[in-house]
Amino acid sequence: MAVSAPLLRVEHLEVRYESIIALRSISFAVQPGQVVALIGANGAGKSTTLNTLSGLVRAFAGRITFDNTDITYWNAARIARFGLVQVPEGRQVIAPMTVQENLEMGQLVAGRPFWRYATQPAQWFAARQQSHRDRDAIFKRFPRLEERRHQKAGSLSGGEQQMLAVGRALLARPRLLMLDEPSMGLAPLLVNEIFEIIRDIKASGETILIVEQNARKVLEVADYAYVLDRGQIVKEGSADALRVDDEVIEAYLG
Repeated sequence: MAVSAPLLRVEHLEVRYESIIALRSISFAVQPGQVVALIGANGAGKSTTLNTLSGLVRAFAGRITFDNTDITYWNAARIARFGLVQVPEGRQVIAPMTVQENLEMGQLVAGRPFWRYATQPAQWFAARQQSHRDRDAIFKRFPRLEERRHQKAGSLSGGEQQMLAVGRALLARPRLLMLDEPSMGLAPLLVNEIFEIIRDIKASGETILIVEQNARKVLEVADYAYVLDRGQIVKEGSADALRVDDEVIEAYLG
């Protein structure tokens, strides 16, 4: 059986902040439909990796290939439109805007809603209807957001803001969804809820790259994982294998 080409391939990626080397020639891949986790201690380089893939941080060396296209030095807006969409650490919802307005931002980032740029009435109507259907699908997935659709995003709980950040990213129709520390700062019950949402997104066929300090929870949902330590990948394997790996248990699951 032929193995499909990776949707994302990172080769010998190096990132520097002046004299500090944040990533040291890391290489990894994400297959279509996979959930891949990057785990490691705080400061290991996990968020730097996602920010570099998103175009927010510039690579010093190496190559990033997405859907067989070299995107190493693309800017962030172009990368997002190409389908590589990040939910940032800390959620970063736009606090003064309503839930619905935040969701509409996700559509605009990816060049939608198209109806704003339609030139024919029928095209305008069809595109606007699709935009509404996309947003309604997010409200169906996150009923609490629908209940609060006209509420300011800054007034939401931490868990609700994380749902909003994920919903906003999904409205950009990502081909690869990147989640940066989705459980950070959440109470244990909300952490469980967020990971149930990730399972649901996985079941819908999305490809996901997730950075997470809660190694135990993320290895329950991931297919494959890489362990980062001081800017280097020191171990990799299936999530099932890493869950019973003695070194991983001692360092991250103890």
